[in-house]
Amino acid sequence: MIPSLFTVGVERSADAWRPVLLRGLEALNAVDPSYLPALAKDEFLPTQGRLFAAFDQPLDKVRYVLVGEGPYPRESSATGVCFMDGAVKELWSAQGLSKPVNRATSLRNFMKMLMVADGLLEPDSTGSESVAVVSAQAMSPGSEFIQTLPDLQHSLIEHGFLLLNAALVYRTHVPPVKEAKAWRPLLQAVLEALADRPGLPPPTLVLWGRIAQWLEDLPVVDRFPRLAAEHPYNLSFIQNRTMQDLFGPMHLLRAK
Repeated sequence: MIPSLFTVGVERSADAWRPVLLRGLEALNAVDPSYLPALAKDEFLPTQGRLFAAFDQPLDKVRYVLVGEGPYPRESSATGVCFMDGAVKELWSAQGLSKPVNRATSLRNFMKMLMVADGLLEPDSTGSESVAVVSAQAMSPGSEFIQTLPDLQHSLIEHGFLLLNAALVYRTHVPPVKEAKAWRPLLQAVLEALADRPGLPPPTLVLWGRIAQWLEDLPVVDRFPRLAAEHPYNLSFIQNRTMQDLFGPMHLLRAK
């Protein structure tokens, strides 16, 4: 039996996702009947019923599925939406990126990659002095730039991103790899629903990091176009041309 903690969480998702997530939970439960009951009795992130927060994005609006590895390991940061650190509000400061962005390594590198992709930074000049020049533009009166992380999340969602993690929960005593393995039956159900949308092509999978790329072992993944990159906590992510080519035309840092 699936604990009510999870079925109630499903009710907070967009309507079309609810039967999909319930099927996924049932599939997960069939593979390991002990997992969900044990998780319900444990402490995990995200809190506040945000386990399925990513599924606010309507099923028929998804054009890309961005898959990270797992929630941030801090309650204030783990929002149920991949790479959207709940502890970050303002993006910019007089010194460049804001202190909370600089502390969130993956987000900082993602921001720098977006600046390179949008022609705001030269690929060989992404240090603090160069970023401060962009920040001054962003913070100037009448700027066309977005100002907060919720603005960036909104921009991604408007472009059709489902912002998902390979592991939907974080626990201090469970390795992320093991956690991600447990959630694979649910992700299989999610991808099947996206592949089977009437009249709509499968979205593009954007897989960041080793754990996310293990989803390629799922049979359904062969039905999707996909792009893969190192996890954004690697500095090399800033220079990833595949990601620059994907995100550059979207101009995510500019308000619409």
